[in-house]
Amino acid sequence: MNYKEFLESKIDMAGDSGFAIRPEMINNALKPHQRDAVAWALKGGRRALFESFGLGKTVQEIEFCHLAAQHANGRALIVLPLGVKQEFTRDAVEVLGYEKPEYCRTMEEVEGCSSQIVLTNYERVRDGDIRPEYFVATALDEASVLRSFGSKTYQTFLEKFKNVPYKLVATATPSPNRYKELIHYAGYLEIMDTGQALTRFFQRDSTKANNLTLYPNMEDEFWLWVSSWALFITKPSDLNEGYSDEGYDLPPLEVRWHELPVHYGDATEKDGQIALFQEAAEGLKEAAQVKRESIGVRVAEMERIVRESPEDSFILWHDLESERLAVKRALPETVDIYGSQDYDLREQRVTDFSNGKVRLFATKKSLSGSGCNFQRHCHREIFLGIDYEFNDFIQAVHRCYRFLQTEKVVVDIIYMENERQIKEVLLEKWKNHDLMVEKMVEIVKKYGLNAVNKREKLERKMGVEGSREERTVKGKYYTAVYGDCVEETRAMESNSVDLIHTSIPFGNHYEYSANYNDFGHNRNTERFFEQMDYLTPELLRVLKPGRDAVIHVKDRVLFGNVTGTGMPTIEPFHALCISHYTKHGFQYFGMITVVTDVVRENNQTYRLKYSDKLKDSTRMGVGCPEYILLFRKLPSDTGNGYADEPVAKTADEYPLSRWQIDASPFWRSSGDRLPTPEEIRDMGIANIQKAYREYSRGTVYNYSAHCRLARELEDSGKMSKTFMTVAPGSWSGEVWDDVNRMRTLNTTQSRRRAQMHVCPLQIDIVERIIGDRSSEGELVYDPFGGLMTVPVTAVKMKRRGYGVELNPDYFRDGIGYLQAAEDEVDEPTLFDFMEMQEAE
Repeated sequence: MNYKEFLESKIDMAGDSGFAIRPEMINNALKPHQRDAVAWALKGGRRALFESFGLGKTVQEIEFCHLAAQHANGRALIVLPLGVKQEFTRDAVEVLGYEKPEYCRTMEEVEGCSSQIVLTNYERVRDGDIRPEYFVATALDEASVLRSFGSKTYQTFLEKFKNVPYKLVATATPSPNRYKELIHYAGYLEIMDTGQALTRFFQRDSTKANNLTLYPNMEDEFWLWVSSWALFITKPSDLNEGYSDEGYDLPPLEVRWHELPVHYGDATEKDGQIALFQEAAEGLKEAAQVKRESIGVRVAEMERIVRESPEDSFILWHDLESERLAVKRALPETVDIYGSQDYDLREQRVTDFSNGKVRLFATKKSLSGSGCNFQRHCHREIFLGIDYEFNDFIQAVHRCYRFLQTEKVVVDIIYMENERQIKEVLLEKWKNHDLMVEKMVEIVKKYGLNAVNKREKLERKMGVEGSREERTVKGKYYTAVYGDCVEETRAMESNSVDLIHTSIPFGNHYEYSANYNDFGHNRNTERFFEQMDYLTPELLRVLKPGRDAVIHVKDRVLFGNVTGTGMPTIEPFHALCISHYTKHGFQYFGMITVVTDVVRENNQTYRLKYSDKLKDSTRMGVGCPEYILLFRKLPSDTGNGYADEPVAKTADEYPLSRWQIDASPFWRSSGDRLPTPEEIRDMGIANIQKAYREYSRGTVYNYSAHCRLARELEDSGKMSKTFMTVAPGSWSGEVWDDVNRMRTLNTTQSRRRAQMHVCPLQIDIVERIIGDRSSEGELVYDPFGGLMTVPVTAVKMKRRGYGVELNPDYFRDGIGYLQAAEDEVDEPTLFDFMEMQEAE
């Protein structure tokens, strides 16, 4: 496989694993948009239907399962939320004319019945009563239960449904507030591993784990990828302009917000001080307290609304058992359901309300918020409270607000004054949901169901435009090329580079551009090193004999909810890099460890939580340092091992005494006297970290004393939760503890409000490497230039810099930094003027 063929193999559209169905084989009872959707899903084999409420997902799921089971000569399973099996039974028999699907609780019941399609509930599958692998086709109705990434339900379903030939998921609200949640469906459908999709499309918040946002330059590609396995439609004409939307016009919707005042002065802070009121948005505990203390006034408001409309039927949504009991006391005629109630009685009450036999129906969103159709006899809903769970909320709203509703739907939402921030978050999520659906509908209208058109769109993102000369910017001391480092390194002369220094992409951990040439754009670590196999031999070729390639790497955290281990583990990426480079002829001769802050790392990953340490110390690892790997190209003469062009130093600039200090494995700090632990305790938090590191470098380490000092600082309120307050210093030259992690070109980017680099290389590291392993005037090359940190530093240190970068924004900004560095080097100083005057 040549390099171009390798890049083409990266285009990752969801492939078809199903079968084509002739139109006449699909049940005539289905409407045109439903027939198209079923045919598309069967051809794909594993697909998602994200259709608006009332578009007929029920009959589409039944027909998908019927035809797939018929094709594979097996049986099908439809998994339902509690309380909706009657909808599927009615549609299968009365609409489609099929035999009645049997509801089964155990595999014994499955094997004891003969129906082609079996119905069951999510709980039965999750708890192991029903085994999905028995079936050739499955459908998840209201599949939003899979949204909660890392939840027991998602992890259980991911494994239980693996390798089922035909899988369908259906829901009307696939991603309520964060687009990334769509990838959880892709993981279940075996389209793409969830960890891989997170890495490919989303950027991390370096200060908070799980706070991921879609890369702006990946937005189009993300939506095209999603549309290759998921179908979004809000009305039939979204799929085909010729399809009629008659009967699919939503009724008017009126949302009434009822903000109730709080009683001031009752709340107290942790220190005992009186507060005006308890703020619900402070956390889950505070929100629950607000809920408990306001039940009376909220139920009174609900009662008032109900009494004002004696002819209307109402759904009374609540969350707490104490709320349900309060509703029953205030409105005794209410028919209610609850979790511990007999299942058959519960289902009968749902059916009675759906058929108009009950006027007031009290239920929880978790029980009746998904799948139930109440639009025939009810157009009023009251929410007794609010929370952050938008999906549950919007699903509940659409039990009445859906197609075939003939009345204006009125939704009354009751909340307390100190829950105002929760209301704002809920409204923002609603807005984001509408924008996401609009975006997906645009793609469906533009490309239809034709994956070929989408693939061609993605193929155009491969490579860069323009000749190499047009993409190259040269200064007096630097060369920068916009392009793919494999192709650009191939164009360089052999034995022309004095030092290679770079921070390679950490496997598929990050993506740096929306280009398929991007090394981070790979399915897994193995594929990353496949692409590296095209680059590394070229790096060896261009490096001068005997000179160094210095590679910055970091091990990767593998999260248990992706690997299935239930705990975070570490991929030894630095060891894999050593194996890779030596395989291609580089000689490995050492590694420098760069210490990182474990507290900051935990804030990013949550893998080293203090609370988990208390529960079970055996599952707790340690922080991930960074590594500088030292490789060398063999010199022409291996007799003495010296480079063909050695980096020589004079005795004057590098005396024997300096060598003894630098070569020692233990380095002591500078200063007349180290601070004592007592003095450290009296310092402010901002100064403690530096002071303790200096102290620990110059003192024999005592673990007990270290822990004792840390505990005293914690007790006195001087233990930071954002950085490691008393980090020990290093005595070894192989472990660097003083790299300034904030000193990167991203600092300048931030000041300019420009796009930040995903993981910039620290300037401290670059200065040490260039100063130690090259001479003035030599060429320093970075194939992964980024913001051009390495070439910029080389220029400032009177070397020549050479960098290649594929991201156009990074390249543009890097050119600016390079030119500024060159101007700085060429700028005359006062001494230059003095020398000129003396010469005159």
